[in-house]
Amino acid sequence: MATAANLSRTQDLSCSDEEWQARVELAACYRIFDHLGWIELIFNHITLKVPGSRDHFLINPYGLWYNEVTASNLVKIDLEGNIVGHSDWPVNPAGFVIHSAIHAARADARCVMHTHTTSGIAVACMEDGLSRDNFYGSIIGDDVAYHDFEGVTCDDDEKPRLVAAMGNRNHVILRNHGLLACGDSVATAFIRLWRLQRACDVQLAAQQSGQKLISLGQDIVERSDAATRNFEGNQARMEDRVFEAMVRKIDRIDPSYRN
Repeated sequence: MATAANLSRTQDLSCSDEEWQARVELAACYRIFDHLGWIELIFNHITLKVPGSRDHFLINPYGLWYNEVTASNLVKIDLEGNIVGHSDWPVNPAGFVIHSAIHAARADARCVMHTHTTSGIAVACMEDGLSRDNFYGSIIGDDVAYHDFEGVTCDDDEKPRLVAAMGNRNHVILRNHGLLACGDSVATAFIRLWRLQRACDVQLAAQQSGQKLISLGQDIVERSDAATRNFEGNQARMEDRVFEAMVRKIDRIDPSYRN
């Protein structure tokens, strides 16, 4: 997705070119979330595995707004939450509990995103969870897991239960808590979370209408899933197109995330 020109360094940070590229992408994603309103003061997280490392990942500095995150101030930590190298900022313990559990268990989960949007939490509070009876819900189909709320996530003891509940699914509704999505790239995780968020938005709007809703059959859900996987003949290319477009928008607003 990225080119050498738009990933050129503007800060002297001791890391590989591959890590710098990952930092720029992740910082851009934080700014995209801020633009979309997917923020919760200084809380919540998007994490990304450091290229070439099995147990290091990047996370936002605890205390900064998403619109203050930059490539150079992202914090590198290990799976135990220890800061690797230098950082002027700490990390939120609740962040690395959820995210490190998934990164450790799923080699394909290079990027993990978690939000507390209003409609996301509202659907997470519903006993029946996410409906498949709208455009976005039908695309997600059966690729959604549910994990019961156990309180604020600060206890390592919860990790195996979260991983078991998630299985190999890529969309997660944390009951009474919020939304989560993962992917093998920032672009893939982003489009998954965007669809999950849109499914929640539409579901709440439809339910609030008070009208009888139209149910979709399993054959339609399967057709929607297949069509999405084969979009443009390569779903990854579509995901990159979307993320690239969002990055261009952020560049026009404030490119300081590249610092």
